[in-house]
Amino acid sequence: MDVHSYSRPGQVRVRHLDLDLNVDFDRKVLEGSVEIHFDALSTGDLLLDTRGLTIHSVEHADSFELGPADPVLGAPLRIVQAADTDRVRVHYSTSPTASGLQWLDAPQTAGKQHPFLYTQSQAIHARSWIPLQDTPGVRVTFTAKIHTPEGLRAIMGAANQDGQFRMEQPVPSYLIALAAGDLAFRELGPRSGVYAEPSLLDAAAHEFADTEAMIAAVEQMYGPYRWGRYDLLVLPPSFPFGGMENPRLTFTTPTILAGDRSLVSLVAHELAHSWSGNLVTNATWSDFWLNEGFTVYLERRILEKVYGKARAEMEAVLGRRELDREMAGLPESDRVLHIDLAGRDPDEGCTLVPYEKGALLLRTIEQSVGRERFDAFLHAYFDHFAFQSITTAQFLEYLRAHLETDVPLDEWLVQPGIPAGAAEPRSDAFDRIDSPDRAGWSTQQWLHFLRTRKDPDMAELDRAFHFTESGNSEILAQWLQMAVQRNYQPAMPKVAQFLSSVGRRKFLKPLYAELMKTPEGRRRALEIYQKARPGYHPIAQGTIDAMLK
Repeated sequence: MDVHSYSRPGQVRVRHLDLDLNVDFDRKVLEGSVEIHFDALSTGDLLLDTRGLTIHSVEHADSFELGPADPVLGAPLRIVQAADTDRVRVHYSTSPTASGLQWLDAPQTAGKQHPFLYTQSQAIHARSWIPLQDTPGVRVTFTAKIHTPEGLRAIMGAANQDGQFRMEQPVPSYLIALAAGDLAFRELGPRSGVYAEPSLLDAAAHEFADTEAMIAAVEQMYGPYRWGRYDLLVLPPSFPFGGMENPRLTFTTPTILAGDRSLVSLVAHELAHSWSGNLVTNATWSDFWLNEGFTVYLERRILEKVYGKARAEMEAVLGRRELDREMAGLPESDRVLHIDLAGRDPDEGCTLVPYEKGALLLRTIEQSVGRERFDAFLHAYFDHFAFQSITTAQFLEYLRAHLETDVPLDEWLVQPGIPAGAAEPRSDAFDRIDSPDRAGWSTQQWLHFLRTRKDPDMAELDRAFHFTESGNSEILAQWLQMAVQRNYQPAMPKVAQFLSSVGRRKFLKPLYAELMKTPEGRRRALEIYQKARPGYHPIAQGTIDAMLK
């Protein structure tokens, strides 16, 4: 049973949704209805998850009741369905502060002319804009009619057929996605393209030009892409994550538009989710590593095929070092892969552990059995569990039945830290990092250069390389973190500007954390946050609220 859902799918399981929603930018609400199709597997009421929803009425039901609200889980909606029916229609509206919706006024967008809306349903935020069984263990198909003001375009992670969106493959609730705004589109290839605000479209199309090559690379290793199209949407900078792997429509942060395709490992990552995560999904959030560890492993295999082994190994080394840094500040219980999240917000499990430790486990298994055998195993694994949600126990059962390995799996899954014998990545490119010839350096080499400076002369580095004015978000974020640590005053205005213009949690958390280490930094952090907070997504607001108390 999923501890983060009120639903009881073993009794009544939802299988399909028909959405009909109006996008009201003035009131900042979605309003309309959802028809819920279900299978009654035993006696019992239909239990749905909600958070902050106003339920106006329920058709085809004898009665309904909205229970008391929990700060994390929201409120259960209990529906006593009428006899001899397999569907109900819920009429409802969302709250202006719904955690899964971000409403942006025109000045907060790239074009500055039109408002923008986007959803972020992972982990349990879908319940804030749809009453449904909000657990990754339940997969549904859906259709949707989305009504927007004239001149604004709605898009979803689904096929658009004559103005109606349709998702024919069953997906978990956290992968239902919607965006609306002033959006243009550009083809990237026969089955891929990019949506963005018009002013960003050229840059986005240039950055994502290798998307078709990436799709082909994964198909060669792990079987066909099963979702029809693979499009990307570049969101406004308030998006709290690097990307979100919504089927058919990956959401991405504009912070990866570096101009040189040096940050497109994020595209490789979100594409890889089309196999690991979207096709085969974690059944509960304690099994999150089944999504992210597999995806980081696949991401680096894609990078190796498209850009070469040196690029993939640099990414792996940087990821491994970041994992050590983050684990040093985590309690032991959060350094395990199969994490216990009972009584906690599942967003708290979104650390580097399921990503990097999970990928390191798979890399270690690959080293144990050989790449050819491991690739064949993964191909068969994706085929066997296609369009299913599984637990860690199911993965272990399948692995032990189909692949013999001496890797101590239980130790990896339930013990903190990294077991002995891990297949550690290495990069020759980093061995030459102090060479005076820095022409043609990659983002990864610059990051390694900055992170290995023991006692840097900040002013000298800035004069030589102009880091404070870098247009590369990854390099700039690393530099600004160092500037705060060393109280490098010339960069302080840029710190405030960066924190006020970017909403990605990967950048916000370490910068605010560094500021909070001194009284003067804390004062500056609170001053910046007071102005910047309205532009952050609710998920980012919750994270920084907790940090700043």
